[in-house]
Amino acid sequence: MVSKTCKSLKESGEPCRAFALRDSDYCLMHDPEHAEDVAEGRRLGGLHRRRERIVSAAFDFEGLATIPQIRRPVEVAMLSVLGLENSLSRARTLGYLAQVAASLLEKGEAEERLAALEAALGPRLVKKRR
Repeated sequence: MVSKTCKSLKESGEPCRAFALRDSDYCLMHDPEHAEDVAEGRRLGGLHRRRERIVSAAFDFEGLATIPQIRRPVEVAMLSVLGLENSLSRARTLGYLAQVAASLLEKGEAEERLAALEAALGPRLVKKRR
């Protein structure tokens, strides 16, 4: 079975090159019968990105690349759970978040100690590598 490609042209004038839908000459993005669905998807995608920016700003969330960045969502989760009614599920969640926080503290301390050692041994480490 040979797959056909979309007959639509991009804004640049180049062919689309996406696979056409089974009973159409166009891909999903260019098929006139699916135009409303595609437009709705774009709208929802825009709302999702906007919501991400708003939530990130509200919770001071910068990402998950460093230990301090990871600590912030754990703190937010802990505060949210503390506001819930007492239950076994709440107790388990609090215990789990406490374990995560303790692990982050340990890793942060180890990271700081390693950085201090590397700074102190810096010139010696460079000499050994040569």
